[in-house]
Amino acid sequence: MPGITPRIAIRVGHAYIADMKKIGFLSFGHWTPSPQSQARSAADVLLQSIDLAVAAEELGADGAYFRVHHFARQLASPFPLLAAVGARTSRIEIGTAVIDMRYENPLYMIEDAGAADLIAKGRLQLGISRGSPEQVIDGWRYFGYQPGEGETDADMGRRHAEIFLDMLRGEGFAQPNPRPMFPNPPGLLRLEPLSQGLRERIWWGAGSNATAVWAAKLGMNLQSSTLKSDETGEAFHIQQAAQIRAYRAAWKEAGHTREPRVSVSRSIFALIDDRDRAYFGNGQEEDQIGFIDERTRAIFGRGYAAEPDRLIEQLKTDEAIAEADTLLLTVPNQLGVAYNAHVIESILTHVAPAMGWR
Repeated sequence: MPGITPRIAIRVGHAYIADMKKIGFLSFGHWTPSPQSQARSAADVLLQSIDLAVAAEELGADGAYFRVHHFARQLASPFPLLAAVGARTSRIEIGTAVIDMRYENPLYMIEDAGAADLIAKGRLQLGISRGSPEQVIDGWRYFGYQPGEGETDADMGRRHAEIFLDMLRGEGFAQPNPRPMFPNPPGLLRLEPLSQGLRERIWWGAGSNATAVWAAKLGMNLQSSTLKSDETGEAFHIQQAAQIRAYRAAWKEAGHTREPRVSVSRSIFALIDDRDRAYFGNGQEEDQIGFIDERTRAIFGRGYAAEPDRLIEQLKTDEAIAEADTLLLTVPNQLGVAYNAHVIESILTHVAPAMGWR
């Protein structure tokens, strides 16, 4: 398809040399009143997020993505921000990673997403999922939602996602008023505004192999983040690569006609100057083990921070990055727009060409 780079990853020994990739940033949108933070309020984060997206586009990056958290000093309602970024940019993809569907009214979300995508002229890439551990207990209940009989909250999130996907087809379903305020088109009515093509730009944030396979069957792209269920005890990047391969196999089996998109997120810092060394030069990180809840053991992927030559060699051994067509760089947004633009530029300039991503 136009705009989709073919995925080729050549294995050399235990290393992978990857093909060209889309490279974007992912911001969690933290703020704190601390004097050490460049983002001390919600207004700071929102306005700086727009500025960083503009800067990333000017640098040649491919995507500006934002995390969504509720009840936290972080970015929450994504669509005003996505619309504002869409109005200030012209080329860069704009997305989320991820919207927690347990909190969402999928019909109202159709209207918000359609409006934001039309403003951005079809550049939205919406990552959705069942969500992550929250700041409050069962926070979705405060939004008016609760699982149905026999459902878990994860089941509810997937049900909301399926309704959202169904509504994106744009088919009429609502009986029109015989005496409307304004004339109606013939037949049942759909939600408006509808943005054609958005259905193919929905991604599922999968935390397990099973949910990745489920996403493939429904025709969603895959976002595999910096944590997943620890299903085999292997290194994170090996488990994540296996998840991606399972997803692609399920996609093929489902008979979809288009090529799917797959993204991974990583904290990657090229140590170029004294600022980089002061912030991130404390040595190599390792995978971490934790628990998402009392039942789910999770593995958290390591970060990368090294001088460019050493960093390139480390990244060549990351099997999941090689499997993906899109790499999202998690950025420390509280360090400010200028520094984060430097982080992105360092990867685009000193790392991506040597990795074959540019």
